[in-house]
Amino acid sequence: MVKNKVDTVDILLLDFEEVATPKDTYRKPISGDAQNDVMVLENGGIAIRDGRIVEVSNSRELERKYDAERVFRYPGKTAIPGFVDPHTHLVYGGCRHREFELRLRGVPYVEILKAGGGINDTVAQTRALDESALYSLARQRLRTAIAHGTTSIEIKSGYGLDVENELKILRVIDRLRRENEITVVPTFLGAHAIPPEYRRDRAGYVRLVVEKMLPEFRGLAEFVDVFMDEGAFTAEETAWIFREALKLGYRLKLHADELAPTGGAELAAEFGAVSADHLVKISDEGIRKMAQAGTIAVLLPATTFMLRHREYAPARKLIESGVPVALATDHNPGTSPVISQAISMGLATMMMDMTPAEALTAATLNAAYAIGAGEETGSLESGKWADVAILDAHSYVHTVYEFGRNLVTAVFRRGELIHET
Repeated sequence: MVKNKVDTVDILLLDFEEVATPKDTYRKPISGDAQNDVMVLENGGIAIRDGRIVEVSNSRELERKYDAERVFRYPGKTAIPGFVDPHTHLVYGGCRHREFELRLRGVPYVEILKAGGGINDTVAQTRALDESALYSLARQRLRTAIAHGTTSIEIKSGYGLDVENELKILRVIDRLRRENEITVVPTFLGAHAIPPEYRRDRAGYVRLVVEKMLPEFRGLAEFVDVFMDEGAFTAEETAWIFREALKLGYRLKLHADELAPTGGAELAAEFGAVSADHLVKISDEGIRKMAQAGTIAVLLPATTFMLRHREYAPARKLIESGVPVALATDHNPGTSPVISQAISMGLATMMMDMTPAEALTAATLNAAYAIGAGEETGSLESGKWADVAILDAHSYVHTVYEFGRNLVTAVFRRGELIHET
């Protein structure tokens, strides 16, 4: 005798060889040993209603319990949370392959910056394009990210460096956000570099950011970020920008301690920044202060790899010190054209000694908290959005084991199938 089903749902995703997810037990970013705690459910399934997860359980149990309008079966596949990419520069014009060749010949990135290359090269190419052209390029990149399993993404401005062009970039980001294909979180990064026209007037440019851009861009950006590092913005300039940003209701992020130990991690913690990113040269004091403040370390191993630097961010030390660690691609045209979070995970395991479980947590749940979305996405649990990446593999470990291969065969965002191969 077949028992009556007790409930109805919109969608059942069934027959996975494995459902793997970090657990949002503490309702905050995960740190320490807990970052290595991933739930693995064999023959798992996911019940979805109104775009949210109702239950994650054994497939047979879900079939007995629920009627569903649509049923998808994925034998031999693995379900993981959709990737969250918490640090990208997706809206830009042109490319910098010639700069890449220079780096291969041994020219340091700082020297390229001093010679007018680097960020300002992309600024010139971005300023030359209208909003429509920038949108078209950015949307193509967004679709590529989706095809690699990303369901939430942070996008920074920072390649305009004047009021008109920063506004143009933020409008493109806002258009991508309003289209609602995936979750898009906008960040204002006007303090990315000093533009050429202000080379002799640094204070004048910082004043422009503080007095004109920050007030004008409220509503278009959720976060404010600053590139505080050697050859970029100073601690004093960063603090000025941060103080004014907080008054206007922005949340904070920081490019910190990538090229030199300039105290960025300490400053990020002092100002209550949600995340400090890069952190290759972070000090012990910076680690201690970030752990105390709960500031998330967003690590960008693809950037280090593409720059051919030998020193990576100290992921093990950060995790063991109680700092929540997230991963991001840092997608940009100069130092990381990578757009796959699986590649970030692979580099994190091979070059930074993270376990596959720690890397999965870092690319999903902790990454979600790094963009202020951890309560809604980043793990496969009841009540959260049904953001799911489905892998052509029998274990989530294959995301790093099969390094460089895109295993994603389907992507659901808020319960809707948005990509399938």
